[in-house]
Amino acid sequence: MFKKNLLPVLISTLLISCSLSDRNSGSDPDIDKLAADYVRLGLTIGLYDSDFVDAYYGPDSLKPLTSKSVTFPKQQLLQKAAVLKDQLSALAAKSPDDTLGQRASWLVSQLTAFERRIRVFSNEQVPFDMESKDLFDATAPVYTEQHFRDLISRLESLLPGRGTLPDRYQQMASRFLIPKSKIDTVFQAAIAEARKRTLAHYQLPANETFRLEYVTDKPWSGYNWYKGNYNSLIQINVSQPIFIERAIDLACHEGYPGHHVYNAMLEKVLFRDRGWVEVSLYPLFSPQSLIAEGSANYGISVAFPGNEQEQFCKDILLPLAGLDTTGTAAYFKVLSIKSGLGYARNEVARGLLSNKMTEKEALRWLTDYCLLTGKGASDYLRFIKKYRSYVINYNYGQDLVKQYIELQGGTADAPEHRWKLFEALISKQSRASELLKKH
Repeated sequence: MFKKNLLPVLISTLLISCSLSDRNSGSDPDIDKLAADYVRLGLTIGLYDSDFVDAYYGPDSLKPLTSKSVTFPKQQLLQKAAVLKDQLSALAAKSPDDTLGQRASWLVSQLTAFERRIRVFSNEQVPFDMESKDLFDATAPVYTEQHFRDLISRLESLLPGRGTLPDRYQQMASRFLIPKSKIDTVFQAAIAEARKRTLAHYQLPANETFRLEYVTDKPWSGYNWYKGNYNSLIQINVSQPIFIERAIDLACHEGYPGHHVYNAMLEKVLFRDRGWVEVSLYPLFSPQSLIAEGSANYGISVAFPGNEQEQFCKDILLPLAGLDTTGTAAYFKVLSIKSGLGYARNEVARGLLSNKMTEKEALRWLTDYCLLTGKGASDYLRFIKKYRSYVINYNYGQDLVKQYIELQGGTADAPEHRWKLFEALISKQSRASELLKKH
């Protein structure tokens, strides 16, 4: 009698418990259906915009069943995005502070980016900052030309000799240029070390792996093509001059603990373990990219803190490249100042896209303030034309990630804590506005 009366109570309790568990894990039939529709929409946009889908490893059932139409269905795609946003916004409003609400809010931000990219693809132009806000959930700070002149002046005493300062920098850097015959040897060593350092802190899936490939004539220096199932293709562009520090930069950024680890973590934690299908789609022009690029850049100093990048180059990579180690300390001192010049790339993009800067002026900025070679400046101009406001993700994204982690105690003095905070960040759905809340 007692057991018979208790059974309905037990069943009711279990149902409530399961419901709460699903809610806390972000799983819900409604949001799962909307997430699937989000993936379908993103893949449909990708039929027309070949740069839109950076990676997809989800179910084939979500792929478009028909080929693309002759004309780009701009209004139809915008309407689908708007309907999905309204439905997800309603879900987010019901439970803004729990996992379900946060998941819905992240999808809303991603769909805002969908809308803007649809308009950009249709040649509908808006101011640079509005574009970056819609696409990447962030507006990068604006710097005047005088700001970069002041930074450049700090390099005068460190780069003695004749000629312009960019020429003097290139003369110094040329001593650290990796010979083409040594590029693979150096990169294999750099990525092996980056991987070893990452695996000392993270337990990645047993079958995670990557393939390294060398390509030419690209507007970028390196690219990670994530294939799913914890597998990446990492491409290095050997048409551009590759200096010794870039071997570690790219090994970390494209590999460990950068893009490869970021994508593998998301696939394992959110897609495989939780079944969040939206994570299987990586839309390049979305808030996800600011986190991806910012964390990949910041990950260099996580893996090689302090002067460890300089030391590894001097002890291991320069000898492998057959290069003299004399002047390594002076070179890395110049590089530390030069890193602050990265925001000049944003100003070039802002000027070009707003028609306030000519291509000739843009090339001058890229050589004078970014200290690029003529080839490097021309390639970066190609990058800006193709990827537009995406440029803010590298410098501003890195600064946001750095501030977010270090404000929580993840400083160079607490390396283990920094690794843990970094892992938490790259294992969840994040966006710039959330990082700014910690400031």
